[in-house]
Amino acid sequence: MGRLIYQERHTLDIEDWLLSHLRVVIMNKLRRNEASMFMAPHPKHGTLSLWLHPATPLVMQFYGSRPPKLDNQLIEQMMQDASGPNGLVMDSTL
Repeated sequence: MGRLIYQERHTLDIEDWLLSHLRVVIMNKLRRNEASMFMAPHPKHGTLSLWLHPATPLVMQFYGSRPPKLDNQLIEQMMQDASGPNGLVMDSTL
């Protein structure tokens, strides 16, 4: 289980395999200086809608000992979603 920390205020626990894919997508969006919306369920706060921007502090912690294998098709789909009108939505299907 990994952790995404947004602006030192919001913490999301995310499985390492999914967090690894999110890392690639978010890194590529921010590297291109592209902001986007990221929505994710939160156990205490319902659904969080986070605006990801290159100036926004973001930390990803991985607790697993080995990096998970990446699924390129999933990354491509996530990149398309992140560029769409609803942004990237994390739900139970990912």
